[in-house]
Amino acid sequence: MTALTSWTPAESRLAEVSQIAVEKLGTALLETVIASGELTLLVKREAILDVLKILRDDPAFLFKSLMEVCGADYPDRPERFDVVYHLLSYKHNLRIRVKLTTDEAAPVASATGLFPSANWFEREVWDMFGVLFEGHPDLRRILTDYGFQGFPLRKDFPLTGYVEVRYSEEHKRVIYEPVDLRQDFRNFDFLSPWEGAQYILPGDEKAAEKKQG
Repeated sequence: MTALTSWTPAESRLAEVSQIAVEKLGTALLETVIASGELTLLVKREAILDVLKILRDDPAFLFKSLMEVCGADYPDRPERFDVVYHLLSYKHNLRIRVKLTTDEAAPVASATGLFPSANWFEREVWDMFGVLFEGHPDLRRILTDYGFQGFPLRKDFPLTGYVEVRYSEEHKRVIYEPVDLRQDFRNFDFLSPWEGAQYILPGDEKAAEKKQG
């Protein structure tokens, strides 16, 4: 961790909050990190509700607003998923991040009883990553279609082999069809747009013919 003397005033304030968190959260807290002007608390999965309640109600914190719950996938780890909670304290004008790890099978306690805003956030994490939230009142997909199979933001989710749903003007109804990747996702051209590509791009054939004429 960076030396205290080189921290900005905002980072010094976060360092104070970090020290208080060590005292208040005890063994539930695994690690604190201050980087890029942000404080992250890594906590035990089974203690997440106790941690969030303390951070919400203790006068030293008063993080009354849950701004977001999101996920991240690291397939090479035994507990491949991070579940990340972003909290805001209006009283102290501070934001912090609380993080835990889990896998495909181990559920995370739902925070909907502490923060109503967790309802849709947790549904999104379930929909995109397949993380289970125990005690959630309505854990179902929120961004994908009802019959969708798999979890799109997992790193091992294939780009092909699934169906997509769209509204068809021709049929005047929602239809399902195989996913059609309209560009090669693994072959990007990083040439400067000012220099231009050294070949004819799809759709530019007529412009090239006009130049030659």
